Amino acid sequence: MKSGCKYGTHRVILPEGVLPQAALKIDNTMEIYDNEILVDVIALNIDSASFTQIEIEADHDSEKIGRKIMEIVEERGKMQNPVTGSGGMLIGVVEEIGAALKDKIDLKPGDRIATLVSLSLTPLKIEKILSIKQDIDRVEVKAKAILFESGLYAKLPEDMSENLALAALDVAGAPAQVAKMVKPGDSVLILGASGKSGMMCAYEAMKRVGPTGRVVASDRREDALEMLKKNRFCHEAFAGDATKPVEVMTKALAHNGGREYDIAINVVNVQNTEMSTILPVRDGGIVYFFSMATSFTKAALGAEGVGKDVTMIIGNGYTRGHAEITLEELRESESLRAIFEELYV
Repeated sequence: MKSGCKYGTHRVILPEGVLPQAALKIDNTMEIYDNEILVDVIALNIDSASFTQIEIEADHDSEKIGRKIMEIVEERGKMQNPVTGSGGMLIGVVEEIGAALKDKIDLKPGDRIATLVSLSLTPLKIEKILSIKQDIDRVEVKAKAILFESGLYAKLPEDMSENLALAALDVAGAPAQVAKMVKPGDSVLILGASGKSGMMCAYEAMKRVGPTGRVVASDRREDALEMLKKNRFCHEAFAGDATKPVEVMTKALAHNGGREYDIAINVVNVQNTEMSTILPVRDGGIVYFFSMATSFTKAALGAEGVGKDVTMIIGNGYTRGHAEITLEELRESESLRAIFEELYV
C-alpha cells in the first residue's frame, strides 16, 4: 500500500497545494492508501442548505436531484455542492482498513459507522442511487467512500436505529457547541428552531439556562412552534421570516421583555438571515452561525454597519464529545426521540 498524508492532500488533483475540502477535484479511486479506511456506503445525509438548493434547482423532481448529485460527484470526486460549498455526512460499513491504521483505531471490517467529517472533503464514488427521501435530505446509494486518517467517525449505537442515529449525528456539532456556550441565566434566541439542529439546540439550551434563563424559538411555521412549546423545548416562540431582520428583531425583543439576548443561534437553511441573528443580540453577546447558508462576509460587514460588538462563531461541525452529547439527548428525552423517529426515520 502507498503512504498518504493524514489530512488527505495526496488525493487532491486541483488546485495543487490545498486541502481536500477546498479542492475543486479530488481522486476518488477506491484503492486505499495505508492510512485510509474504505467504507461501503449505505446512505448520504446531504446537509440541509445544500439539499434545499439542489431541490429548488431540480423543481423537487427526485430524478433530477439524483442526476445533479451524480454530476457533482463525477466532476469533483466528492459530494460538494458548488453553490453552497457544503456536503453532509454518510453511514456505511467498514470494508477495509489501511495497514498503518489497523493498530491505531478501534475499528474493524464489518463495523457500522457514521462519518463525522463533511462529504465536501470525502472521496466518494457512487455506482447507483437507490432512492431519494426529499423530506429528510437523505440519499440511499450503492457507493464507496474513503475516510482519511484524520477523519472523525462514530460507531453506530446499538440502542437506536441506524437512521435515527444518522439523523442526530448529522447535526452533532450544533447541540454540542450550545452545551459549551450557554450558561445558567442566559437568554437565548434560536432561528430555524423546528429543524433537526434547531430542536436539538433548543433542548440543550433549555437544559443549560436553568430556571433563571430564557429560550425563545423562531420559525416560519406556526404548527412547528406549537410543537416546540408543547414539548418544552423553549419558553416562548414566535413566527418570523428570518430574511427580514428588523421584523425579527422587533418580535424577538418583545418575547424577551424588551431586552437584547445574550446568545443567538442561526440554524436556518436559506440565505440572507445574518442580520436577523445579529440585531437582537447585546453588545458583548454571542452570535452562533451553524447554518451553511451563512455568508460570513455579510455577517462581518453587517455587524460593523449597525455598530454591533458581538462575538460571531462559525458553526464548526466538530467539538470534543459532540457525538456523545448529541446521542445522549435522544436517550434523555422521550419526546425528542419520538419526534425524530416520526420525522427522520
